[in-house]
Amino acid sequence: MNVGNEADVTFSEAERDAVYKCIFNRRDVRSQFLPDPVSDEVLARILRAAHHAPSVGFMQPWDFIVVRDSDVKQHVHDAFKIANAEAASMFADERRQTYQSLKLAGILDAPVGICVTCDRSRSGLVVLGRTHQPEMDLYSAVCAVQNLWLATRAENIGMGWVSIVHPQHLREALGIPDSIVPIAYLCVGHVTHFLKKPELETAGWLPRMPLRDVTWFDQWHAEDGMESLLQYL
Repeated sequence: MNVGNEADVTFSEAERDAVYKCIFNRRDVRSQFLPDPVSDEVLARILRAAHHAPSVGFMQPWDFIVVRDSDVKQHVHDAFKIANAEAASMFADERRQTYQSLKLAGILDAPVGICVTCDRSRSGLVVLGRTHQPEMDLYSAVCAVQNLWLATRAENIGMGWVSIVHPQHLREALGIPDSIVPIAYLCVGHVTHFLKKPELETAGWLPRMPLRDVTWFDQWHAEDGMESLLQYL
């Protein structure tokens, strides 16, 4: 029975397992995009999922800019190339060579780009839940990105986050006002396949850290009392 505002939704074991399957098989896609268009129906579903992310004070600070125009994509790609060259110079020797061998964006390959932004003034100066952690609105917009990422994976559609770009260059490419914070430029589209492991893990950039190495009990870096949990990590 649904009482008041209480949701009468219980997940079956199969539905629970599907959620975990989606999480564990999410990938940052850069190289496997197909030119096939993403239908408006599917695009609306993943945007709706993003719009249902949690947000501090229910302020919903995000906007979504859907990019399909090739000229606009080219402007974004040009901005990426500038930042990517700068980033490569920050690494030394073999690390730089590995960096330069990686394909780090599918801006021109993906049929759709989605820029997620944050309007930090959307609910006024004082926002419930942001009074002592003002950055919570930015975190809320990132939650929208994660919702969108999981939704695309559930649709068997790839998504990649382009973070190697100057925010101001992204503003200029997409006509975003200076008062709005660009959170993420996302490449979205059908793919030939999904990788078994994250690309950076396979390339040897960094390994996945064991969960038990980053989990503590009651206090920072304290393990006492965790014996029962550790056997499952």
